[in-house]
Amino acid sequence: MLSGWRYRLESVAGVALLTAVAVAVANSAAVHALLGRLPVVGRLAADAPMGAELLFEVATTVVVVTAAFVPLYKPRPRRILDTVALAQKRVMVAMFALAAVGYFDYTYRLPRTTLIAITPALLVVLPAWFVWIRRRPTAETDRVIVVGDDPAEIGRLAGDVDVPLIGYLCPTSSLDSVAESEESRAVATAVADGGAQIRGLDRLGGLSRIEDVLVEYDVDTAVLAFEHTDRAEFFGALDACYEHGVAAKVHREHADRVLTADDDVGTLVDVDVEPWDVQDHVLKRGFDVAFSLFGLIALSPVIAAIAGAIKLDDGGPILYSQERTAVFGETFDVYKFRSMVPESESVEPVDDESNDRITRVGRFLRQTHLDEIPQLWSILVGDMSVVGPRAVWTDEESLLEAQERSWRKRWFVKPGLTGLAQVNGAKSTEPEEKLRYDLQYVKRQSFSYDMKLVTRQIWKVGADVVETIRA
Repeated sequence: MLSGWRYRLESVAGVALLTAVAVAVANSAAVHALLGRLPVVGRLAADAPMGAELLFEVATTVVVVTAAFVPLYKPRPRRILDTVALAQKRVMVAMFALAAVGYFDYTYRLPRTTLIAITPALLVVLPAWFVWIRRRPTAETDRVIVVGDDPAEIGRLAGDVDVPLIGYLCPTSSLDSVAESEESRAVATAVADGGAQIRGLDRLGGLSRIEDVLVEYDVDTAVLAFEHTDRAEFFGALDACYEHGVAAKVHREHADRVLTADDDVGTLVDVDVEPWDVQDHVLKRGFDVAFSLFGLIALSPVIAAIAGAIKLDDGGPILYSQERTAVFGETFDVYKFRSMVPESESVEPVDDESNDRITRVGRFLRQTHLDEIPQLWSILVGDMSVVGPRAVWTDEESLLEAQERSWRKRWFVKPGLTGLAQVNGAKSTEPEEKLRYDLQYVKRQSFSYDMKLVTRQIWKVGADVVETIRA
C-alpha cells in the first residue's frame, strides 16, 4: 500500500508506462496481422506504423490517458470494485477524448485500429494497476481535519470522530471571541505560538488556508463544524472539498441543508459534494454546450426580431440582468429580454400577466418563454445548465431560506433553463411547490432524466407558442 506523493508518482508513472506499452503492442506486426483477420475490424487494419509515426501515437495516447486519470491520482481509500469501476470510467473518457480529437483535427488523429485494440487492453491493465497500489479503506489510513467557525462546535464534533485527527481550521476572530465561561475554557486553551488547541488538536490556520491545508496534509475527509450553514463559509468549505476531491461530513443537525447518503447513520453524515456520475457529468456538459450553441445560432433571426420589437415598443433597453444564485451559493448575472417597463424588473416576481408594468411585447415574450433565450449564453459559458433547479434571485434566496431549511440542497446542482419545477408549471409565488420538485430532481438526476425533461419542455414551449398565436 502506498500513500502521499509516492502514491501519486507511481500511479502517474504506471498509467503512462502501461499506456505506452499497450499502444506499442497494439501496433506490432503480430497484432495487426491478427486484427486483419477479424470481421469489420480487418477492413480498418493498415500497415503497422514505425519510427516517428509510432512515437507520435504513443505520445498522444499517453498524454490524453494520463490527463483523464487525474481524479484517481489522489491517494484516497477505495474498495476493489469502486477502484475498478472508476478506472474503467476514466479509460472510456480517455478513448472518447482521443476519438473527439481525431474527429475535429485530422492532424492528431489516431488510427481507428489502434483505438479498437488498446481500449480492451487498458480496460483490464489500468484498473488492475490501481487495485494493486490502492489504499485500503481502513480507519488507520484516514486523514481527517475539522473545519469550522465555532470553537465549541469544533470541540464537540472532534469528540464524535473515531479516527485520529490532524488538526482544525478556524478563524482567529472566532477564537478571540470565545466567551470566558467554564465550558469555553474546557474547549479552547491558548498556546504560545498564538494559535489555540481544542481538545488537544493543533490549529492549522484560518479558513482562508483550507485549500493549502487539504493539499499539504493530503486530507481524506473534512468535518465541517460551523455555527451557521451560511453561504460564505460553510458552502465555501464544501466547494474547496469538491475541487480537491476531499470527502466532507457534517453534523446530523445540518443534514436537511445538504445532500447526504440515504443510509447514513450516527452523529456525522457524509455530504454528497459530487452527486453526478463522471460520465453523466461529461455528457451533460457536452449537451449544454451543443444545445446552447445550436440555439443561439438557429434563433439568431428570432433574437434580432425580438430586439427590434422591444426597441420599437418603448425605446428602452433590450436586455436586463439580475444576480442569481449558482452552485454552492456563488452568484452570477443572468440575462433575459426585457418584458417590463424599465426600472421594474428588479422588484418581486410578477405572475399576473395583466400587470401594467408588463409591456405589450413583454407579455408575448412571457407567454411564449422567448424572454429566456439570452440565458443560452449563460449555459454556454457554464454558469447554468439546460436542466436544473430554477436560478433564483439572490434577494429572494434569503426569504426562501427562512421559509424552507432544505432550500440550500438546490445549491449542489447547477441551476437550469428548465427543470422538473418548470415543466410542471410551479410558480415563483409557490416556494414550497418549487422546492418539492427541485429536491425530487436532485435525487433523480441523470443524463437520461434530463433528456426527458428537455423533451417535455420543448413540447410545452411549442404548445404555448401555438396557443398564443391563435389567441
